Amino acid sequence: MESTIDLSDPLLAHRAEHLPHAIKARLGQPRRSSYLGDAVLGGIDGCVTTFAVVAGALGAGFSGIVVIILGVANLLADGLSMAVSNYLSTRSQREEVEKARREEEKHIREFPEGEQEEIRQIFAAKGFSGDTLERIVETVTQNRKLWIDTMLTEELGLQLEGRRPFRAAMATFTAFVLVGSIPLAPFLFQRGIATHNAVLISAIITGFAFAAIGVAKGLVLKRSPFVSGLQTLLIGGAAAGVACLVGIWLRRIYGI
Repeated sequence: MESTIDLSDPLLAHRAEHLPHAIKARLGQPRRSSYLGDAVLGGIDGCVTTFAVVAGALGAGFSGIVVIILGVANLLADGLSMAVSNYLSTRSQREEVEKARREEEKHIREFPEGEQEEIRQIFAAKGFSGDTLERIVETVTQNRKLWIDTMLTEELGLQLEGRRPFRAAMATFTAFVLVGSIPLAPFLFQRGIATHNAVLISAIITGFAFAAIGVAKGLVLKRSPFVSGLQTLLIGGAAAGVACLVGIWLRRIYGI
């Protein structure tokens, strides 16, 4: 009978992942790009900027309906702007890889000896030498795609598997709008709630949102969730405080 591995034991599960057949299966799977980072950053920006608009409008003494108008306008316009920027940035990264690929194809076609020497020096710098080094050079240069991919990653430091621009943009926009709506929620559903109470509720739930997004950001970037959550909370609070003070200052200057 075949022995089974208790995957509830973290150490045994980790060892199971490094068995030859498990490694082969894992490496054989297609790589999937993660858009969690796009969503987290979109959510942070959406929550910070929208609450800043809300705080600035309230500091200026505007009514709840004006807060809603300014907040929703910022939510859609800024969210779309951020999504488009992310789309263009991600697309430019993919175009950079394709441009570099065409250039390497041309170099290999016109200067094969020089490109072979580059492969040789790349792997020599990794510690290979003698017959082993020559077999590596021969193996790599016999496969044109492998040759080009190696040049792109090792010489130019490019990432071949990039995120899809449209998906990255949609992840950013969706998170921006959803999380950015949190500061506006008390004003959108203000029936029976006084304006000053809506402000307090907005501040409280936005604070929780800041902290939660920061924790998520820390998990994505593999940093301390507590530190990341506190940092995002402080940044968001500072932005809202500045916006509120500016609103109060402008209200006094123009006598609103």
